[in-house]
Amino acid sequence: MFLTELTRLFQKCRTSGSVAITLKKYDGRTKPVPRKGHPESYEPADNKCLLRASDGKKKISTVVSTKEVIKFQMAYSNLLRAHMDGLKKKDKKSKNKKTKATQ
Repeated sequence: MFLTELTRLFQKCRTSGSVAITLKKYDGRTKPVPRKGHPESYEPADNKCLLRASDGKKKISTVVSTKEVIKFQMAYSNLLRAHMDGLKKKDKKSKNKKTKATQ
């Protein structure tokens, strides 16, 4: 489900716009950890990853458990390879001008 929605985001932003993807460790908490006092000692039984993607208007997210990481990573990397062809190349002319100016 997440990968199909991510594909739609990439296709929508192909001509103009961008997609921001974040990845972080997720321990299953829904409430923030208190700063003062005695925080509850919470040990998650399973490490998870939280993935979020946004194009500025639409946000999608998913949680991947350790059992599904390899399968998800293979599908995710194939999706990224397929949609990363729209990246712009750097101008090499500006580098050459800077080196000539310093000489």
